[in-house]
Amino acid sequence: MSATAAARRAAALEPPRAHGGPAGRARLKAAAEDFRVEERLGFVADGGGAHRLLRVEKRGRDTLAVVRELARLAGCAPRDVGFAGLKDRHAIATQYFTVPAPRAGETLAGQAGDGFAVLSAEPHSRKLRRGALAGNAFEILLREVEVDAPRLGERLAAVAARGVPNYFGTQRFGRDGSNLEAIERWQAGGPLPRGREPRAFVLSAARSLLFNTVLAARVRAGSWDRLLAGELVNLAGRQSWFAAGEIDATLEERLARHDIHPTGPLAGRGPAPSAAAGAAEAAALAAEASLGEALAAAGLEAARRPLRVLAEGFRADLEPGTLRLAFRLPPGAYATAVVRELVDTPDLAPEHSDD
Repeated sequence: MSATAAARRAAALEPPRAHGGPAGRARLKAAAEDFRVEERLGFVADGGGAHRLLRVEKRGRDTLAVVRELARLAGCAPRDVGFAGLKDRHAIATQYFTVPAPRAGETLAGQAGDGFAVLSAEPHSRKLRRGALAGNAFEILLREVEVDAPRLGERLAAVAARGVPNYFGTQRFGRDGSNLEAIERWQAGGPLPRGREPRAFVLSAARSLLFNTVLAARVRAGSWDRLLAGELVNLAGRQSWFAAGEIDATLEERLARHDIHPTGPLAGRGPAPSAAAGAAEAAALAAEASLGEALAAAGLEAARRPLRVLAEGFRADLEPGTLRLAFRLPPGAYATAVVRELVDTPDLAPEHSDD
């Protein structure tokens, strides 16, 4: 394995932890009931007539499979089904979809299929778009827990107070990092996969790899939850950022109360940080310059992602053999990023999901 391939696998599959080594081991997702996630939209159906906003519970099915089933039930094309995010197959997930309004007198509420059920269907005016979420709420049961209880207590306190590095999870990189191989083939001159979703998975994995590479470097430097001069700063809870010059007391205070966050790149055509933040990012990506250029050439516009994420409402209950966790995360953040700062877990069959 080349040095570049090894570095990519490390950034994608085993990036450095922020709070020290794990406090022990546990089994994650022993059963679907052990991992529950519920989308929080932040809005309600508006009563418009063009679509139906569906609240769906799924188990043992991936989101795209449910999209195809809902399209069949609604008599529309899969591309006409809207959804906000991908959810893991190995979970009980409650998420939202939209479909074009059915014929008069028809309803999808109460409909069910293999591994899913439509809990409600409300009139709504617009198709649901990717990312149109307030966040996700998680309830996780870890089994076969073997931990040093005092050490775990320290980890729990650190995660609750400081948050965790906002890594893209291993799910983003495919089974055993298979998407890394697809990136390598593309960089070597091969074509991107045909089809919108397969192509998007490869491009998304490439951007995620570069982000994780920068974040891993900031974790090693101890600056993942600090602002550097020239930082592009995220406004918490918003998809926007501003350029900071020197870091003054006001910015430090806002950082301490989690109103703002340092960011890393979602590579493409667009601005980069300057000064110390820019130098740190450029150094981290020096070996990956050609991949960043390829993403820009593919037409992607640059964006930013917070380097840290806070687990809101964080609760933990340790009992003999089990650890229960409950918390909320913003859209796009991975619950596994929280779990890995606490304990090691066996490898799972990864999927393209937002957790």
